[in-house]
Formats: sequence, C-alpha cells, structure tokens
Amino acid sequence: MTIDADGKNISNKCPLWQDIDTVLLDMDGTLLDLHFDNYFWMQHVPECYAEKHGVSHDVAYRHVMQRSEQTRSSLDWYCVDFWTRELSLDIGQLKHDMSEKIAIRPDVVSFLSWLNKKGKRVVLVTNAHPVSLDLKMEKTQLHVHFDNIVNAHDIGMAKEHEGFWDKLQAYEPYDMRRTMLIDDNMEVLGCAHEYGIKYCYGITQPDSRGRRVKDATFVTLDSFKEILP
Repeated sequence: MTIDADGKNISNKCPLWQDIDTVLLDMDGTLLDLHFDNYFWMQHVPECYAEKHGVSHDVAYRHVMQRSEQTRSSLDWYCVDFWTRELSLDIGQLKHDMSEKIAIRPDVVSFLSWLNKKGKRVVLVTNAHPVSLDLKMEKTQLHVHFDNIVNAHDIGMAKEHEGFWDKLQAYEPYDMRRTMLIDDNMEVLGCAHEYGIKYCYGITQPDSRGRRVKDATFVTLDSFKEILP
C-alpha cells in the first residue's frame, strides 16, 4: 500500500494524474541503476585504496565500509570532496574512469517524456554531489527532461533529514498536496511523507543485480509503467 498525507491507504498504484502538478524524482536507484554506485563503492574503491596504500583488499574494504557506516545519511556520505580527502583517492576521476557502467533504468525515458508531454513540472532532487550529478547527466542526457535540478548540497542537508522538504520550497516551490515523490530510499520517503507530500513511491529493485525491497508503508515500483494510465 501507499499512504497519503492524511494517513489514508491508497491501494491503486496509478494516481489520479489530474491531481498532480509536480513530480519530484530521485536519481541514483530511481532513474539510474544503483549497480554503478554499489559496484563503485563496494568493489572498485576498496581495490584502488588497497593498491595505493599497500594493504590487503579485505583491510581496504573494511575501512571503506566502516567510514561509510559512520557517515551514512549525512552529506559527507554523498560528498566526492569528503571521500577524496578521507581516502586519498581522486574519487571524481575514478567515477569518470567507470562511467561506462552508468545506466538508465528501464522505462525511465518514456516516463519522463510522458510527464513532459502532459505538462507536469518535473524536478530532479538528489543527494548526489555536483561532480557525480554532472557526470551522470552528461552520460545519460536526462537533464533535458527536467524543469529544475535541485542538489541537496546547495540546501545544506540530505533529503532524509528533518527540515529538508520545507527548505526545498525556497529552491522549488511546490504544493505538497499536489506533488508526487519517487525515491528508492525509504528513509527519504518517510521524511517527505511526514512533511506532507501526498504521493510517495519507492523502487522495488534499485540495483538491477541487487535485492528486491519489501516495504509495507509505501508502494514500490518495478516499472514506471505501473503508474501511467
């Protein structure tokens, strides 16, 4: 099920589109396959760290994962500059080196095109660092579909932090009663729902090679076709 701002269950995945003016979209794991990021941080970065610092892969992996857990849900967790300093690796360059793995999830382009055709305001709202954002937009060209792109680093807090969705109003004014949010992060969806965003949807399998998400609170989508008329 999904729930609206009044706590009412909405059993049908397809919303009443005439009641929606704005669609807020996450990037990694929602529009783009999260496999790129998972592979990058869990395999490629530890390999590069081990080679540069002369430690075993296991030691490098544990160090990267430990620091990742300590910074999770903060802007540092998403920050290319932070990790470049922390690991003494050029994280931006390493991402560029692997950019061929960046992939758009199925049905994304057709969904965005449909939203554009119907005159919905389409806004990308991402925690991704500007270096990552620019690389992925250059690679995918999805930016042509957005009326606005808002980066959490400009706002100064991650999307899963209390107060983010209120601060977003200064960058992208929206009527939360007539707004849809699609994001693969359940913590983000919970925060947005608490603020009052009416239509909140998750993603069933953000990483095409990873586990499927099970959540009893929000509808999760296998495909964006599920919410089209």
